[in-house]
Amino acid sequence: METFIVHPKNNEERKVIKAFLEALKIKFENFKNKPEEGDYSPEFVQMVEQNRKNYKAGKGIEINLDEIWK
Repeated sequence: METFIVHPKNNEERKVIKAFLEALKIKFENFKNKPEEGDYSPEFVQMVEQNRKNYKAGKGIEINLDEIWK
């Protein structure tokens, strides 16, 4: 048995490869290497964006990294 690692360049290639493997009834596993756009829930993205806006508006605190470990 052999293992093939495939690196599709875009979502279209990914879909074609997946359809091909499914059509031939070849078992495969899908692993994501890094987060891509759309990998996070909309609620999480909204929370992060709101926190960024709050910080820019002066509604945040700064923590000195040297003080964290004391």
